[in-house]
Amino acid sequence: MSIPRLTDAETAALLAELPGWNLRDDGLAITRSFKFADFNAAFGFMTRVALYADKADHHPEWFNVYNRVEITLTTHDAGGLSARDAAMARVIETYL
Repeated sequence: MSIPRLTDAETAALLAELPGWNLRDDGLAITRSFKFADFNAAFGFMTRVALYADKADHHPEWFNVYNRVEITLTTHDAGGLSARDAAMARVIETYL
């Protein structure tokens, strides 16, 4: 089953809605860096995101060092951004 990619207009609207998220240079993903008070706060955030991601069956690419978390969202089955990435980014914003 193919998942439709977001159009350029849909991607632009998503980025306007979600300040802090940026389009990756290749245009196939959105990224955001987060900084927390300490490792426990960063890990707690990652845990909340992980629980949602597992239920949604859509998992972020991420990197963590101490109080920093970097997240990349893309849908491999769509060959770029999809509505699944938009939904994930919106949920992530509620966990801050």
